[in-house]
Amino acid sequence: MKALITLATALLMSLPTMAAEPSPRVEPPNWWVGMRDTSLQLMLHGSGIADARPSLAPYPGVTLKASHRASSPNYLFVDLDIAPGAKPGDLLLTVAGKPLRYTLLARAPGSAERQGFGPKDAIYLVVPDRFAQGGSGRQADMKEGVHRTDPGGRHGGDLAGMRQHLDYIAGMGFTQVWPTPLVENNSAKYSYHGYAATDFYKTDPRFGTNDDFRAYVTEAKSKGVGVIQDIVLNHIGGGHWWMADLPAPDWVNQWPAGYTETHHARMTLQDPYASTEDRKRFTDGWFVPGMPDLNQRRPELATYLTQMTLWWIESAGLSGIRTDTWSYSDRDFLTRWSARIMQEYPRLNIVGEEWSPHPAVVAYWQRGKKNHDGYVSHAPSMMDFPLQTNLLAALTEDDGPHTGLTKLYEGLAHDFVYPDPANLVLFDGNHDTPRLFSVMKRDVGLTKIALAYLATTRRIPQFFYGSELLLQSPTERDDGLVRADMPGGWKGDAVDAFTGAGLTPEQRDMQNWVRRLFTWRKGATVIHDGALMQYAPLEGCYVFFRYDAGRTVMVVLNKGPKPVELALSRFAERLAPGQRARDVLDGREFTLGATLTAPARSPLILQVSR
Repeated sequence: MKALITLATALLMSLPTMAAEPSPRVEPPNWWVGMRDTSLQLMLHGSGIADARPSLAPYPGVTLKASHRASSPNYLFVDLDIAPGAKPGDLLLTVAGKPLRYTLLARAPGSAERQGFGPKDAIYLVVPDRFAQGGSGRQADMKEGVHRTDPGGRHGGDLAGMRQHLDYIAGMGFTQVWPTPLVENNSAKYSYHGYAATDFYKTDPRFGTNDDFRAYVTEAKSKGVGVIQDIVLNHIGGGHWWMADLPAPDWVNQWPAGYTETHHARMTLQDPYASTEDRKRFTDGWFVPGMPDLNQRRPELATYLTQMTLWWIESAGLSGIRTDTWSYSDRDFLTRWSARIMQEYPRLNIVGEEWSPHPAVVAYWQRGKKNHDGYVSHAPSMMDFPLQTNLLAALTEDDGPHTGLTKLYEGLAHDFVYPDPANLVLFDGNHDTPRLFSVMKRDVGLTKIALAYLATTRRIPQFFYGSELLLQSPTERDDGLVRADMPGGWKGDAVDAFTGAGLTPEQRDMQNWVRRLFTWRKGATVIHDGALMQYAPLEGCYVFFRYDAGRTVMVVLNKGPKPVELALSRFAERLAPGQRARDVLDGREFTLGATLTAPARSPLILQVSR
């Protein structure tokens, strides 16, 4: 008998092994009880599951409302309702006769009322691949490896490196950090920038894991620094897992009819004379052949993108969202998306990238704007490209009735078109623009004037990593060189921004100056919420005040090569003879007299007391 059992066992072992059919992919991978909108749509992807009829084991407060398929036989969309009284736990779904567990978690205390970033904050923008390498990234099974000498290649920065230098960011006076996208970008080349997602729910393994990202956010908070996540709604990477099996042909614009590139004519959306064809090409055109353009008019995709955003906010504990290529997405979708995000997190902030030099175009997208066509947005903030354009022109052009400093003065005067100008994000530069120091023709004085304006005007300042070190780039667009490695982020670097080793005297001075400026700003509440009064530029000087009933800060920007004597009688609305003033940047204190000397090629920031 024993011999027969042995023989039978041997025969069974010799038969081909039948691999168990994998469980379907489920996104979002989990959810939470207590969300203000009780609806949840699960996307299930698995072989032949489209016509399955799922069932839900009884679970108090959770109802399976419906399910439906799209065109592909491999997708099933399951609609649940999670009532306010539902408790955390595991749901048991049965799909095509197989059990599927789905976890509902408890929200962190105070999650819904979290405070987003705002005018009290200063944002530090980093490109994770180019900031620092700490060793958390894993290269295995990824299509592109590290090629640090290639400006367009991956350089190996990761979350561990970013985490190791949080003290540096906090110590420089910054209270928020915005990393460019960290989600998986598994393309064969040019994958480091993060804007071509291949998996929306997965941190790129070369940066680390989702848990590594959560740990980064947690440690940043412990140091007084919030984290803003960069989310792309408009497009994906050509290697996204959807592209091998689209849920439906219209999931992607122009699919499979052919490729048309967007012409970037963003004003077609506000232009009363624009053709339908032009508007369609702007929103439905692809950026490049490797970035398929998403069709947010498809209801399941709109829901997917909204839930994905909420998942990251809740899962990681974010203080805000930066949304790439804002107006390229379907505008009605943007209304619903922004409304849902703000419904769940009323005090959060969302900043959209609308790359236009026209205040009216940027204002169109900000929450509270009464638009000519009735369009409604719920996004609290936008990137202030118009004022950034004017700031650079003010410091590089000769002054005239319509040039130079006049552009800065008039740019700020356009604040009447914005519903909430103080909540716009003004920046010295970013990963898509030339380095500030290079635009200023390597003039340290002009660079300091630009940064002083950034820190003191009525905006949320965003600072590009490395500006404190006077990093340079070509003045024509060159992304790989603009996104240069942070010195000292890699072992063996001869120059180290974090320790100061190898910095030139000029770099060290600028770094210390930026640290003093933004550390002061952190406690200067009149800069966060005070009013602003500006004076038209004269003699190469531009003067404005930040003030309220008990506090006054005077900002003088003299871009000329010589000191200028300012008659203080011109500013009698804000100053009085005999007031005490303290120079914020060097600590000098003195009594105001009839005149004030504005130093050449420098900013002067005075805290005035009665």
